[in-house]
Amino acid sequence: MKKLVSLLALVIIITQVNAQLPRVIILATGGTIAGAGASSDRAGYTAGKIPIEDLIGAIPTVKKIATITGEQISSVGSQDMTIDIWKKLAVRINEIIAKKEADGIVITHGTDTQEETSYFLDLVIPKAMPVVLTGSMRASTAISADGPKNLYDAITVAIDPKSKGRGVLVSFNEGIYDGREVMKMSTTFTNAFGSPNTGAIGHAYDGKVEYYANSVRERDPNSPVVIKADTKLPRVDIVYMYADAPPDMIDMLVAKKVDGIVIAGVGNGNFNKAYMEAVKRAVAAGVIVCRASRTPSGRVLLHDEINDDELGTIVSDDLTPQKARILLMLGLTKSKDKKQLQQLFFKY
Repeated sequence: MKKLVSLLALVIIITQVNAQLPRVIILATGGTIAGAGASSDRAGYTAGKIPIEDLIGAIPTVKKIATITGEQISSVGSQDMTIDIWKKLAVRINEIIAKKEADGIVITHGTDTQEETSYFLDLVIPKAMPVVLTGSMRASTAISADGPKNLYDAITVAIDPKSKGRGVLVSFNEGIYDGREVMKMSTTFTNAFGSPNTGAIGHAYDGKVEYYANSVRERDPNSPVVIKADTKLPRVDIVYMYADAPPDMIDMLVAKKVDGIVIAGVGNGNFNKAYMEAVKRAVAAGVIVCRASRTPSGRVLLHDEINDDELGTIVSDDLTPQKARILLMLGLTKSKDKKQLQQLFFKY
């Protein structure tokens, strides 16, 4: 009888301890972190093959610091990431926050478009709960797979009180990056991410999280762009500028009646005379044209080498072309007024 009472007491104590642990929901989308290859010493693999339960199982010690549950949102390599998956993530995250189902959220994601997903989510979810993206550069079956360590670090970031109110974060190779600023910097290295304009805002190391900087960009907790499952986003495409580039792509997109075009220009968002004439035709057709730069750091200045008021264009400020596309898509759900759209780029 005494043994039974002792056992029951132990169960109660364990239950109470577990109840006090922070709750983390992992939303899995696929990517290299869930990839499997035919050989541990070769780079080739198939992304999104490993279920979320197995990823969690690879880091059993995490159960000591958090109560973990996982949900499979998709199973794709991030080169196949879609707006529909973005919307599914946004709807589920907003539901978790509204119902207080967790204390933090981690998203496992391929590295190819992780920077785009992080910025999209940063614009469409409130900042009440830490949301942290992570992934890996080596498949789960590879020698020295970096996925388990990155996932463990992301969980420690998600449960750290200092992560609240910072917007969407990316945790990778022990660095913590602002979701707006982060960029993939290498095709193969495990330290694949960086923020060319600002650097990492913190580090996760040995189970500890430290922050050294904070973004001063807008973090409005009350009025994100509302995304629902049936939300239709305007079509915005990117056109890349290069030496002697013909204007065919711009004219083709105008003919397709796209809503917006982001030009990945050279230098300070510049383009050649052929593009200049094509942009004039696009603006005359009612297409919103945003000047960005293919250069990985710096800003595209309004009214510098190009008179944007005269041309009818707006600028991306310091957003990369792929992130400028996201903000323009979301901005166009609210307005087509160029002055209002331009202010979004200076604000967010």
